Amino acid sequence: MKRTGPTNPLLKELIRDLNRYKTKLWKDVAKRLERPSRRRARVNVAKFQRYCKDGEKIVVPGKVLGYGAIMKKVEVGAFQFSRDAKRKIEEAGGKVLELKEFAEKYKDGKGIRIME
Repeated sequence: MKRTGPTNPLLKELIRDLNRYKTKLWKDVAKRLERPSRRRARVNVAKFQRYCKDGEKIVVPGKVLGYGAIMKKVEVGAFQFSRDAKRKIEEAGGKVLELKEFAEKYKDGKGIRIME
């Protein structure tokens, strides 16, 4: 079967924009976003609590879900967020950014961690 790639026009534009940055991080994130939606990352906020440090910057090439608790102040950029995930991260003092905004803010890609 012929591979067609993402059909969501917003996702196509995001992938194109990420590939324009010349860093390995953003090219890797763009490649991960090209996966079929059923293989794209889905990360619960409990994973941030378990594996991240306070003040860390995290990018999720997929969706952040709201299962679990978080008490750390992390800055998260992702393609999608559930309502609960946004609420929990912001209540913990963290920041929630759409992936496009996150990439523009951190063009160099330094100090950012990819979570899947």
